[in-house]
Amino acid sequence: MNIQDTLSNKRKELDISKKVKIYLCGVTVYDESHIGHARTIIVFDVLRKHLEQKNIDVEFIQNFTDVDDKIINRAKEKNTTAERISSKYIQNYFSDFDGLNVKRATNYPKATEHIEDIIKFIKVLISKQIAYTTKNGVYFSVSKFPEYGKLSKKKIDELQSGARIEVDEAKKNPLDFAVWKFSDTNPVWNSPWGKGRPGWHIECSAMSIKYLGENFDIHGGGRDLIFPHHENEIAQSESCTGVAFAKIWMHVGMVTIDGEKMSKSIGNVKSIKHVLENWGPNIIRLFCLSGHYSKPIDYSEDLLKENLTKWRQIETCHYELIHAQNNRNNQIEQIINKIRSEFDAALEDDFNTHLALSAFFQIVKEGNRLAADEKLGKDDAKRLRKELEQMMKVLGLSVSSTTDEEKSDIDNMIIDRERLRKEKKFAEADKIRDKLNEMNIELIDHKDRTIWMKKEFIKAER
Repeated sequence: MNIQDTLSNKRKELDISKKVKIYLCGVTVYDESHIGHARTIIVFDVLRKHLEQKNIDVEFIQNFTDVDDKIINRAKEKNTTAERISSKYIQNYFSDFDGLNVKRATNYPKATEHIEDIIKFIKVLISKQIAYTTKNGVYFSVSKFPEYGKLSKKKIDELQSGARIEVDEAKKNPLDFAVWKFSDTNPVWNSPWGKGRPGWHIECSAMSIKYLGENFDIHGGGRDLIFPHHENEIAQSESCTGVAFAKIWMHVGMVTIDGEKMSKSIGNVKSIKHVLENWGPNIIRLFCLSGHYSKPIDYSEDLLKENLTKWRQIETCHYELIHAQNNRNNQIEQIINKIRSEFDAALEDDFNTHLALSAFFQIVKEGNRLAADEKLGKDDAKRLRKELEQMMKVLGLSVSSTTDEEKSDIDNMIIDRERLRKEKKFAEADKIRDKLNEMNIELIDHKDRTIWMKKEFIKAER
């Protein structure tokens, strides 16, 4: 499997001969998670599920930034504590992403739980004279890391000439960044240099190295993190350890809203809670995977409606395969093997979920075509269903389920409807159909029988 590495700007082979170690920069927990966060995390969720379906062991670490100026400012606004703010939004995060069918990470380290690790890290930087103390905190000296800018392809000279004058005049260079900020505002911790809290960038360096080692497989996040966050992570991590930080840097493109950047000032930020309530998890996942992960993608009602249509096709196929009864066989093994090969090849060639979805929908199309032509045999259906479900597991898609009791009730209602239709009591038969519709059960009439499917309720469809 190869992935485009942002650092080298080349495709790099992912070593799958051993456990794959991935660190994904998580959210700063001062507000609700939004569709941009969803896209990045869903992309990495599918990457992990693809590797695990290939029986590759994955250690997946995703942090929470739970100490930050934004959290402290929000706490002041709400007249509460930073801890209560971060706890609330961590809880909301899990509710959102469990709802999006995202598998939980191996570990979710929090910055506040790793202060000792961060302090040890800073001590090494100071001992190497790469970090220094001012009246306002401890700063990383960018000039001591000659390769600064190698991830973002920015040159130090150009950055310096374009830098604004910083408030902290004690800094040696406007580009130098805080690894420890002195403060009397809670939350604060004691350190050898003074009471305060860690800078943002140092948190991820300390936690990723603690859990995954000094040189791990993939470091990921949104493209907006390339500079300065990931650039600064590389500088301080490689200065501390003396070895290359991550083998592959994988960045996910931004989500725009109707062609515009998401912005609170514009009021176009779409929270995960909002999109889940209106569109459900499957539509959101299809949307997030519909373009190449590294490119921007535009959130629009039209695109979501397109994905809703595709989802209904998936549901139809799923239930047609379940209800297949005839004994006709079409020898489709060769077709299935070809589609599976295309699906895997797409994901293993720079994780192209757009092409993988194209292959997946060939299975859907084939199942629905055979069913519509009354040619779907039980053996073919069984084989198609197995492949469909395996791909859906990787993509994180899930069809609405029914209990055995519900199935029995639905089957009995359909039997009654068929009896009423034969007796030409069409008005009574239509009442049964209406009742089934209220239960999100859709009937599909075939030549000699009627089958049913349970549709996911989509609020935006109403």
